[in-house]
Amino acid sequence: MIPPAVAHVRAAARSAGATAPADLLAAVRAHARVTVHFHPDRVAADGGTVAEGLARDGRYRSQFETGISNGGLTAYPGGDRDRWEHRLFGGAYTGGPAADRPVYGALDLAGHPDGAAPRFGSCHLRLTAAALHRCTFAAADSVTEPAELGTIDAFAPVLAALLARPRACGVADLAAALRAPGPRPDAGRCLDDYVEAHVHGGLDLGRDVAAVVADPSLRGTAAGAALAGLARRYGVPLRCHPGFALPPADVPAGFRDPRSPRLAAHVCDRAGSGLLTAAVIGAAAASAVRDPGGWAAWGPPAEVLQQLKYLWHVLVAFGHPYPG
Repeated sequence: MIPPAVAHVRAAARSAGATAPADLLAAVRAHARVTVHFHPDRVAADGGTVAEGLARDGRYRSQFETGISNGGLTAYPGGDRDRWEHRLFGGAYTGGPAADRPVYGALDLAGHPDGAAPRFGSCHLRLTAAALHRCTFAAADSVTEPAELGTIDAFAPVLAALLARPRACGVADLAAALRAPGPRPDAGRCLDDYVEAHVHGGLDLGRDVAAVVADPSLRGTAAGAALAGLARRYGVPLRCHPGFALPPADVPAGFRDPRSPRLAAHVCDRAGSGLLTAAVIGAAAASAVRDPGGWAAWGPPAEVLQQLKYLWHVLVAFGHPYPG
């Protein structure tokens, strides 16, 4: 059964009258996959980590349930996310239970190993082809109120919008990338330009996930062990992308937050690491929640987490592949 939100977006997309090359639309249907990004070591509202919650529940929960996000924190009745979901999905979720809300990801059109939107997490779930049919897509992040929406079988409005802008989805020529599909060796480092995906009808690890893709710096950590455990439990392959690493001295001051170089040095010193990595930032984020007093010099927990989020963006933008 097609979820009502998907039916609503499909009808709107088909009535929009947008056109796009037929061969490119066919390539999207055949090769594109949704990636749902997450930081496995972030602390959820129940005190456990995201990875532990995934392993326990067997499903990926939306911000309306978890209370945490790697983007904005507006998932509550009357909040911005509630408002834009009402508009996007024809009121399908308004006033309903939090567990019914869609899960957010991004559509991987270019085949980069770090997934379609690494800004939202060091790891990602790569969904199956079947999951595409329960997804809706927007040509930009919902916070920008995009007008171009679609589904996998009514994708022309989204693709037309992408083809009209340079370096869409992290590639210089999106049309050429779609005509030569397949995995690419280099990270896409996609921070601000991606196709937003909304997964409707739940995201079940055993049913919807083709692979769990992790940052290699998490090997040997509690988060890494939790990821390995959930992969075994739900029969999903566990893979690594090349990862990101950067000496703290190489962190630029003019990107995202001017405090980033000083914060990078601090978190690396705390971890006893000469490299800034996903695992180092994750340990700092968990500490900021569980021991806020130890971070008082950097501000309240919400501000510290915001600074660490920007530091992760720096690592994605400028990091080198993780050694080994």
